[in-house]
Amino acid sequence: MTDGDTPAQGGTRTRIQERNRARILDAALVAFARFGYRGARVEQIAEAAGMSKSNLLYYFRSKTEMYKAVLAALLERWLAPLRTLDPEGDPRAELTAYIEQKLRFSAEEPEASRLFANEVMQGAPMIRDVLEGPLKELVDEKTGVLRRWAAEGRIRDVDPHQLIFLIWATTQHYADFAPQIAALTGRDIADPAYRAEVRKTLTALIFDGLLPPA
Repeated sequence: MTDGDTPAQGGTRTRIQERNRARILDAALVAFARFGYRGARVEQIAEAAGMSKSNLLYYFRSKTEMYKAVLAALLERWLAPLRTLDPEGDPRAELTAYIEQKLRFSAEEPEASRLFANEVMQGAPMIRDVLEGPLKELVDEKTGVLRRWAAEGRIRDVDPHQLIFLIWATTQHYADFAPQIAALTGRDIADPAYRAEVRKTLTALIFDGLLPPA
């Protein structure tokens, strides 16, 4: 089958090839999030993507290559909300929007959040270069924004890294520990009403400690 020759060789892809690649990555994300890198099988991913193993291997030569592609796509989506933090914007509005985007990601892509968490807990062997490169550069840029807001008296002078880590931990909890949340509350972050309640509570707690007195 020639439809996969180009992707395997890194050339320009057709629309069909792009669709097939997307199907593979979607199926791989679910498999890796559920079974981990070691437990997921290429045959299993091919079946979920609706194609043969040989056809899948036209697009990705190995499970490792596929795993790295899934992580790269995941990180691009995961980092997108942080990039939108506008240094010229109002801190409350900007951080509220960021928290909302992170909660929406947890609601709409829980497998992606869990896969990222699993990769990091394993020591981030496949994405350490990204963590130490593009992610660090982006976080350095945005901690600079938070420091500027503090210097201008628009927020309290808190450690900007800890603020970002706090937002990550609280918002991603709703994806990574969804069964626990459902068991304890009977609610799901995919429910827009519940997500709005969560955002309201998180922003109130964060801003009570972050914003200076009026």
